[in-house]
Amino acid sequence: MSELRDHDSVVTAQLVAKALSGSRRAIAQVVSLVENGGGAAREVMCSLYPRTGRAQVIGITGSPGTGKSTLVSALAKAYRGRGFTVGVVAVDPTSPFSGGAILGDRIRMRDLSGDPGVFIRSMATRGALGGLAATTSDVVRVLDAVGYQVILIETVGVGQAEVDVVRVAHTVLVVEAPGLGDDIQTLKAGIMEIADVFVVNKADLPGTDAVVSALRAAISLGRGALTYSGHHQLEMPARSNPAASGASDDSWQVPVHEVAALDHVGIDALVETIGAHAAYLHRSGLWQQREKERIESDLTGRLKQLVIQCLMAQLKAGEWETILESIAARELDPQTAAARLMGRLTNA
Repeated sequence: MSELRDHDSVVTAQLVAKALSGSRRAIAQVVSLVENGGGAAREVMCSLYPRTGRAQVIGITGSPGTGKSTLVSALAKAYRGRGFTVGVVAVDPTSPFSGGAILGDRIRMRDLSGDPGVFIRSMATRGALGGLAATTSDVVRVLDAVGYQVILIETVGVGQAEVDVVRVAHTVLVVEAPGLGDDIQTLKAGIMEIADVFVVNKADLPGTDAVVSALRAAISLGRGALTYSGHHQLEMPARSNPAASGASDDSWQVPVHEVAALDHVGIDALVETIGAHAAYLHRSGLWQQREKERIESDLTGRLKQLVIQCLMAQLKAGEWETILESIAARELDPQTAAARLMGRLTNA
């Protein structure tokens, strides 16, 4: 058995070496290993992690129908035109009934498939909430490690509370579009509060001015009470003027960009703004702060998974079902059940 494990480790190491040398097939295989998890995934990430931290990661999120895939394709072409290599991670929803996913985002980006400087990976959520798949951050790290300079993450069509992209991306674009029937959406909490840049796509359609006005009004209202300090870091200081709160005149003012991605209108200006935001993050120290927050979130999530795995490994056959039945019968409450299980883990 140990010889088999050693052989598997050698094969994994060889695969990682090929990926680092630029083999697209090897990169795809490494990504698959990471998605599938297990010991091979840990070996891969252990080998690649020291090489990460160099790419600029851009998240593209928003409601269904806003044209996120078209925008991602246009951004990829713009960055390629500037000489950058581009990785694309497109997350599609998994059916709660069949467990399958269409992975249609990749189909919509087929015009990028012939470019050797672009690598596209479609991922299914596999039941994960928050707009991303559970292993999205690791897939991003793989693409970062093998040398892709800009990584674009397209989330599933998300709602107000699905904001996990902030834990992965340096810059988050929240995409809106005219004609979706709910201008008030722009004023709601959750997804609207994570934007570093608002993008109004399909700006050639009627109703664009109303969406842009609503977004700018929401931003203007927020400036009266909120100081931008990074993803999910909107603080509410008691202040009557910027000096009283310590707010800097150099703070990032969230812009609203109008684009028509299908015709590549406004894309170059958007790329410039994304670059300006990255420069602001470095200048203000928020780049390092966000990196620490991402690491903390990732580590906490992995610890939770390991704790649950350890607990489940200690249970006897059928014991989990017995506990669930006791809770359902109101013979045991969930808090007591969780405390007893944790007690078994700490006493082991």
